[in-house]
Amino acid sequence: MSSSLARRASSPFNDLLDWLESSSTFGFATMRNLIRVEGYMDGDDYVLRAEMPGIDPDRDVDVTIEGDLLTIHGERREEERDKTHSEFRYGSFSRSLRLPLGAKRDEVAATYDAGVLQIRIPIGKPSAEATKIPVQRPG
Repeated sequence: MSSSLARRASSPFNDLLDWLESSSTFGFATMRNLIRVEGYMDGDDYVLRAEMPGIDPDRDVDVTIEGDLLTIHGERREEERDKTHSEFRYGSFSRSLRLPLGAKRDEVAATYDAGVLQIRIPIGKPSAEATKIPVQRPG
């Protein structure tokens, strides 16, 4: 099956294009909130992996499906401190990806381990049946 959850092959340039398309503000602070993802087929499942270090998945991550879009939304709360400097880095981030054809929405499962969110999307056979749409004339 050639259907893919990610629209482009992964590369730094394509990740930048994805960021530009999904970003409402431009700037380096927004770059920090980019969710890097990779996707691949594993048997009959499409596996999506997202880098999300420094978060509490119970408190900071929501994965939702609306229509044919899967959305990962999260918030990062992080503090960095040394002897002379303290800095908080935080912010919300979100990324929406189109589900592949045949995705079994009710069987999607997500796990979080070692800073990586993994989403398994079982894929069934898309309907090959054609649906005839009647064409009507006005009046």
